[in-house]
Amino acid sequence: MLDDLTYFFIGVALFLLFYVLFRGFYVVNQNERAVKIIFGRAKRKGGRTTDDIVLSKALNDEQKERYDYPVLDVIQPGGPYFKWPWEKIQKVSIATYTSNMAFDPESPNANKGNTVLEAVTKDQLNVELSGQIRYRVSERNIYAYLFAIKNPIAHVMGYFVSVLRERIANYEGSIEETTEADSQTAYLRDASISINDLRKNLRDINDHMDSECIASEARYGVVMEASLITGIDPPNDVESALAAINTAHNQISSDISLAQASADQRTVQAKRALEIETLKAESETEGIKLLAKELETLKSNGGIKALEAYIKNAKVALYDQTKVIYMAE
Repeated sequence: MLDDLTYFFIGVALFLLFYVLFRGFYVVNQNERAVKIIFGRAKRKGGRTTDDIVLSKALNDEQKERYDYPVLDVIQPGGPYFKWPWEKIQKVSIATYTSNMAFDPESPNANKGNTVLEAVTKDQLNVELSGQIRYRVSERNIYAYLFAIKNPIAHVMGYFVSVLRERIANYEGSIEETTEADSQTAYLRDASISINDLRKNLRDINDHMDSECIASEARYGVVMEASLITGIDPPNDVESALAAINTAHNQISSDISLAQASADQRTVQAKRALEIETLKAESETEGIKLLAKELETLKSNGGIKALEAYIKNAKVALYDQTKVIYMAE
């Protein structure tokens, strides 16, 4: 018969077998990716780093050296997979998330309760920005998200906000969009024009943000898929003044456009009248030239009497149109 100590070791062995066999299996869902950590070190894919892939193209030379992370061996969805007790599986969701651009992960009271983002325009006007951003964890640079940064979302939001505020602070209206009438009213450009340019060119600002945030994948392991700025509003205390300035500017621009259109119309009419009179003169001149040519032909062929008859008939036609005749003595 077996003694109690033997039963104890058998129980321990069965427990370890159960723990290893049944607790060692795991699965990875479709919207997840996983990495295996062995004794605190994530399993790498050879000796490759992010400098070997296209991620580094969005960085300069100094940033490439700073954000050079190892490429991990990412476990794809599926299973069951097996791990040993000394191995740990770190899973991360790669689903796309949508967030308010004023969201601050470290301070819920910032940006007016994470609702609007404040920025300053080039002419020192405070504006409030509202909108959303979409982001997801990068499968190609999962090391940066899991191990390089304590709170990657906070870094990404801070990076996004700094780029956006820099763009707002230095934004100017596009020269290509300035018409001749607008150039005549350049002296009217003030705070209203600055915020109007921002409002009219939201698409340009969004495209700029998308291009600037490409580097977030190489920096923080987070892909900024899109940014959508939906509103740019001035403070409430200057809204009425801004509306009045906009109204005055629009009225002056309208008056200048109408005056320019009227001048253009008169110019076209004058050109057409000149063309018509020129054609009339040319037609009369051409008739006289043809008549002179015929008379010259008659004279050269000895038709002196025919020429005299024509002159007589021409005088009769002129006498019909004459009201007063002065005869020389």
